[in-house]
Amino acid sequence: MKSNYFTRWLTCSLAAGVCCAAALTATPASAEVIIAPMAPPPPRVEVLPAPREGYVWDQGRWRWDHGRYVWAPGHWQPVRVGYRWVPGHWAQRGPHWRWIEGHWA
Repeated sequence: MKSNYFTRWLTCSLAAGVCCAAALTATPASAEVIIAPMAPPPPRVEVLPAPREGYVWDQGRWRWDHGRYVWAPGHWQPVRVGYRWVPGHWAQRGPHWRWIEGHWA
């Protein structure tokens, strides 16, 4: 009887752990919604570095920080085999601007 209870408990615990891990890995690290009241400035011109094996260049962007736009320079993203990198971008939603996070698709 105790063995059967323990087996069910262990199975449920492992299933819950797998579900939690899947949910955490599917959610981007910066899932917060960023909304700005005005359009971002034009993008800065960045010198693209030479290609780097196993990485893709994520261009610089304007980020909204404490009521103003601040430039965040580009950086390397490790490649995910079978996916392509979709850069983050600002999209107008009514009178405001919303940041759409970069992601692998």
